[in-house]
Amino acid sequence: MLQFCNFAKNQLLMITISDSARDRLLQIMSNENSNKEFVRVGVESGGCSGLSYKLEFDTAKNEDDELIKDNKIQLLINKKSFLYLVGTTLEFSDGLNGKGFVFNNPNASRTCGCGESFSL
Repeated sequence: MLQFCNFAKNQLLMITISDSARDRLLQIMSNENSNKEFVRVGVESGGCSGLSYKLEFDTAKNEDDELIKDNKIQLLINKKSFLYLVGTTLEFSDGLNGKGFVFNNPNASRTCGCGESFSL
């Protein structure tokens, strides 16, 4: 059985949130006027490269979630997604190539053109 360690308590950030991502996430959360205090990120099957990123807002932490606090954001990641995202930086791009969140994942061996899916 795979034992899951609480890396956040050991001061190791497994996912980093850039200033641009933090600013955009806080703006979205305040505009929605909701009680959603968590940002949930994950990985699921799909996309042209096999795996795709998932980002949404949530009100509660599930039993199988890891909580990471970085750059004023409370990030939830389920245990299955956690290993795929180790070392990832979440950024927000507002350039000519499009607007949106970008996962800079050092574990991805291949990504699709849009950057929304990857493979290991």
